[in-house]
Amino acid sequence: MFLKTHRASEGRIERLLHKVTHGLVGYVFHAEEQGPAIDLRDTRPVGIRIAGLNKSFGDKHVLKDVQLEIRPGETFSIIGPSGTGKSVLLKLIVKLDTPDSGEIFINEVPVFAAGEGAAERDYRYSMVFQSSALFNSLTVGENVGLWLREKRVCKEQRVREIIREKLAMVGLEGTEDLKTSELSGGMKKRVAIARSLAMNPDLILYDEPTAELDPINSDELADTIIKVKETTRNTTVIVTHDLNFALYVSDRIAMMHDGRIIETGTPAEIKASPNPTVRGFIYTTTKGIKGEQEEAGLSATTTP
Repeated sequence: MFLKTHRASEGRIERLLHKVTHGLVGYVFHAEEQGPAIDLRDTRPVGIRIAGLNKSFGDKHVLKDVQLEIRPGETFSIIGPSGTGKSVLLKLIVKLDTPDSGEIFINEVPVFAAGEGAAERDYRYSMVFQSSALFNSLTVGENVGLWLREKRVCKEQRVREIIREKLAMVGLEGTEDLKTSELSGGMKKRVAIARSLAMNPDLILYDEPTAELDPINSDELADTIIKVKETTRNTTVIVTHDLNFALYVSDRIAMMHDGRIIETGTPAEIKASPNPTVRGFIYTTTKGIKGEQEEAGLSATTTP
């Protein structure tokens, strides 16, 4: 659950992390002294339905009547150029902001309903923001176990076991005692994922996970996300402008343009879309696809 920031903003990140973490308490615990209300050893995929969502900041209408459905257990990516509202939509899903109108339903429970229409959510979620935002004062293991220790979810021996398990899931065995300053950018991203996985979330969200990573680290991160999905049953939502990444890891993809969802489909359907805006984005960001299609077209015209 980590927010993009500069070093000078680390205090603000701590406050935001604290806010998001405490936002989970009502969904995970009925009362602190009673312990977990949900079995942390299991995950339950959630479905998300977004209906007529609108959000403005001043005169800028960022989200325009967004309609979207994400199925339980799928890896779903939201793609599009910068400034199209992707990250804003992600933050609304985890209630870090409120819409001007419309509603988000998770397992058909409205996120923003108040009063009698409101219902307590019984799922766990975590969010990995653009920057890993690890706490420099903590070791890798302390970062990963932060939520478990703060909420006293289990005994210390089990906390240490979970830390090792989650680091192993992201390919970072034996790094518990490293300082964050000793990590590469790709390693920091994977520690950030391990920290989100520590609570065994039913829903995990990634905001621009490949930001600031080179192609090799981006590929490693993609393989990490796929591996994590193979060992859990959670629903995964990814916001990214990296089309190659989205095509590789996703079950389905939605493209945003000018604050709206303009196309939804499987990776193959997105690549074959006749929508000129989608095709323009593909050709701009994925030269290989255009080359493949041009070559196929040439072969078709020259074949006797």
